[in-house]
Amino acid sequence: MITPWEVSEDIDYKKTMEQFGVNSIFDVVKNLKKPHNFMNRGIVFGHRDFQRILDAINNGKDFTVVSGMMPSGKMHFGHKMVVDQLLYYQKLGADIYIPIADLEAYWARGMAFEATRKIAIEEYITNYIALGLDPEKINVYLQSKNEKVKDLAMFLSKKVNFSEMKGIYGFSGETNIGHVFAPIVQVADILHPQLEKKVPVLVPVGIDQDPHIRLTRDISGRYKDFGFIPPSSTYHRFITGLLGGKMSSSKPETAIYLSDEPNKSFKKKIMSCKTGGRETLEEQKQFGGKPEECVVYEIYTYHLIDDDSELKKLYERCKSGELTCGTCKKECFEKLSVFLKELHEKREQAKEIASKLI
Repeated sequence: MITPWEVSEDIDYKKTMEQFGVNSIFDVVKNLKKPHNFMNRGIVFGHRDFQRILDAINNGKDFTVVSGMMPSGKMHFGHKMVVDQLLYYQKLGADIYIPIADLEAYWARGMAFEATRKIAIEEYITNYIALGLDPEKINVYLQSKNEKVKDLAMFLSKKVNFSEMKGIYGFSGETNIGHVFAPIVQVADILHPQLEKKVPVLVPVGIDQDPHIRLTRDISGRYKDFGFIPPSSTYHRFITGLLGGKMSSSKPETAIYLSDEPNKSFKKKIMSCKTGGRETLEEQKQFGGKPEECVVYEIYTYHLIDDDSELKKLYERCKSGELTCGTCKKECFEKLSVFLKELHEKREQAKEIASKLI
């Protein structure tokens, strides 16, 4: 099961790529002057038409990146992955658009508009700025307050019927019409920057959001008068939850929240992580661990170690049995503690700025 609102615990990425028609990104990024670590490490694994963005980056041309947020809960390290990519593209000169999907939150999850605005400011935008995004170089808006987006969505909806929406999203007769219309608003989110400047648009997403990309690419071709460039997209893996499965805002035991305090309870959460260790210490030293099955190693790979040689050394220490799971978890907790303490300080500085953006 893969939809923008529901994802199965175990995803076969290769099979899903084939099913959705997503291309491997590895041959394309070989031509990128300085790929993001996510690309080098296979975390960003697929794309649609990334060649357009590659051309813009390598030749100093303008391009736009659109990345929406659903402000429905606390921000965790899975969400941080998106910000890391936005930082990368912002440094390359991209215009960054960040739609806040308060209309979708209202239609699909029954959330009040004031509640979603509060979460967006205090949790998401504050963290986006604290993580390094330049607030003066991002375009943040609430869907419900952006008249251009709403007008474009109404206009674009004329060439989409319910059968198509049902085929893409699996909507049933029980689905409220607002929920059915929400993806059209997201199409408008993605396309509306081209009303001002006709440049390629990139949307970095998890594979669960690909239905929105497919719909947008289809609709963009139906309105020849606009001359829309079909959006490009990249696809990243989901970070594994601390106990296995998917990291989730609604399951605290599975997630590292950006607002977590590095205290005893947090340390206990990290020390309880699922690992790729053997059943006994003797077996670990004799046969070595399995870092490719370890949540802690994944946290290092996704978030805590930028240097590839340092990551390789960690991998080899685990495989050889030199590094035990207990020691590895303690080191991970220490790195996370430093990161969270620094982030908390930056969050305090970012709060006032965030409150003025929307």
